[in-house]
Amino acid sequence: MASSSYLFTSESVSEGHPDKICDQVSDAIVDAFFAEDPYSRVAVETLATTNRLVLAGEVRGPASIDAHAMEALARGVVKKIGYQQPGFHWQTFDFSCYVHEQSAHIAQGVDAAGNKDEGAGDQGIMFGFAVDETPQLMPAPILYAHTILKSMSDARHSGTVEGLGPDAKSQVTLRYENGRPVGATSIVVSTQHDEDISQERVREIVRPFVEATLPEGWMPPEDEFYVNPTGAFVIGGPDGDAGLTGRKIIVDTYGGAAPHGGGAFSGKDPTKVDRSAAYAARYLAKNIVAAGLARKCVIQLSYAIGVSKPLSIYVDTYGTGTIEDDRFEPVLQKVMNLSPRGIREHLGLNRPIYERTAAYGHFGREPDADGGFSWERTDLAEALRAELT
Repeated sequence: MASSSYLFTSESVSEGHPDKICDQVSDAIVDAFFAEDPYSRVAVETLATTNRLVLAGEVRGPASIDAHAMEALARGVVKKIGYQQPGFHWQTFDFSCYVHEQSAHIAQGVDAAGNKDEGAGDQGIMFGFAVDETPQLMPAPILYAHTILKSMSDARHSGTVEGLGPDAKSQVTLRYENGRPVGATSIVVSTQHDEDISQERVREIVRPFVEATLPEGWMPPEDEFYVNPTGAFVIGGPDGDAGLTGRKIIVDTYGGAAPHGGGAFSGKDPTKVDRSAAYAARYLAKNIVAAGLARKCVIQLSYAIGVSKPLSIYVDTYGTGTIEDDRFEPVLQKVMNLSPRGIREHLGLNRPIYERTAAYGHFGREPDADGGFSWERTDLAEALRAELT
């Protein structure tokens, strides 16, 4: 039996982290294709290092989104993040593009033809998770880790605080008693900063963002509040460390509180079930918890390339469900078509909604009026209750 009292830690990284720069560039390219053609196919990877950014991958869509257009998109993303340092400047980094047309062999498996429905863009397993320990039905450690960095970023962009750079990381350790979070035992925040700012001043700047994020009385002891624990952090971003699309999959999801199938999200159109089925699994798990049918729920889906139905559906409510777990599977397939086409249409995924997902988590966000974060809706809760209670 799992312990009910324990410590659990999750981390987040800011939009200026090298890997997150790459995720945002890749998703800006997905958005550009969908803005012109909602049936585009995109799989684009980004590499960033000192004064250099490289794109590779395959696409099928408007010819207007060529290497020059992709370069403009990449520079725009880096400018918006705020990189204007000698080792990585949005205007001056070297750019290379190795993006080509989508493989015909992949296309033939994914495209609908005759009596064949659209197939999955790849094989794989995907997980979705929800838990009632926060209003967003997210694990508290990853939610707080994201919130600390997002609030710091907002203040940096608005000019409310000065002297911080784009690159930052956070780490939140919470104490759980009887399976519920009750306080923080340690907090770590590392943030890039101007050269003339002391570490004492950095600590003063960071503290209010942490205090505003945590529930009252949850701050850890002073000797467990770590800000730039290695010292100065002036050289940051791709000048300090190389970045790649898809290297922050645990940051993107549940902070390690739930299984992960292994596939990254950013740079992929929704025929890639690594992305769309992970969104669908979160959507279903969240609606189960929102419906009061469980306090905690994980869902696994699996697919084969070119096949238009899930190969398996697995539901585990960790003993918190109001019904037996095996009753969920047929009902989930009844309330939502879990084919790649069904997921895409139900969640409205063929639109330019992806760049915004590429920093501060794909889950636990508010649904947007234009269809962004549609998988965070709880509009299936009533239908699930009607079927299962």
